[in-house]
Amino acid sequence: MFKFTAKALLCALSIGFAGLAQAADPIVIKFSHVVADSTPKGQGALMFKKLVEERLKGKVEVQVYPNSSLYGDGKEMEALLLGDVQMIAPSLAKFGQYTKKLQIFDLPFLFNDIQAVDRFQHSDAGKGLLKSMENNNITGLGYWHNGMKQLSANKALHEPRDARGLKFRVQASDVLDEQFKAIRANPRKMSFAEVYQGLQTGVVNGAENPWSNIYSQKFNEVQKFITESNHGVLDYMLITNTKFWNGLPADVRSELDKILDEVTDKVNAEAEALNQKAKQSVVDSGTSEVIALKPEERAKWVKAMKPVWKKFEGEIGSDLIDAALAANDAK
Repeated sequence: MFKFTAKALLCALSIGFAGLAQAADPIVIKFSHVVADSTPKGQGALMFKKLVEERLKGKVEVQVYPNSSLYGDGKEMEALLLGDVQMIAPSLAKFGQYTKKLQIFDLPFLFNDIQAVDRFQHSDAGKGLLKSMENNNITGLGYWHNGMKQLSANKALHEPRDARGLKFRVQASDVLDEQFKAIRANPRKMSFAEVYQGLQTGVVNGAENPWSNIYSQKFNEVQKFITESNHGVLDYMLITNTKFWNGLPADVRSELDKILDEVTDKVNAEAEALNQKAKQSVVDSGTSEVIALKPEERAKWVKAMKPVWKKFEGEIGSDLIDAALAANDAK
């Protein structure tokens, strides 16, 4: 009887200790992205990891996978929905199959500058878009700036006619397809990890990127000219798996929300400085000629690309476009 009781007690203790060990295991958040650590998104991911592991030590562990080291931009969304990663920050151009409204961020020459983008994202209309995909198990946690896009090519681009016939790499976005078709160029969809080789080998002749991407990915080494067009925005939506997020302990989720708000403010405040530093590095490298558009040249680009707005107005909503335009005038 004693032997049986002792064995049962030992077994119970063993199960109990195993349960305690299991309960003590930290929640793991795998954060996968496709750009370099030195970019605004890369810096944001590392900052998030640092603050989480300081303030939720032992409770949450953040693992950051930059430069497509875990998943490329063609696979990361699938991985998030399957629960293989818990956090990603895709470009706003990547959500077309989940909601057409986010196409607003791809419309060319809609926003005057990154400050206007910021004002729109902080508006009720912009915040509402973060929750627009929860029926698809995607929760938006915030917007992270990368910056305004510049056009690069192996031909000097002063006016839209200079781009005719050139092959431009684009993200998987119908709006960006139409943007380049509007100037009689040929859009080519290509994953971000393949862009350098594509430009190097001539599979594509040009691309559109913020300065931080151009310099960190060394696109300037394989592009002779960069036109400072500021024709659109390349920002990210930081997203998570809705079921995962809602399943977190309330106190953990609350602290993560606070950390994310802090990191988002910091990323967005520093993004412009990082882009200007990257621009200067490109200039200093001497690998590419940077072209500053004259006002009359810029006006021709706007005139050529603006008809794209009308093509997507029905899908996006004229009210949303009006809210974005209002952000240009607000101070």
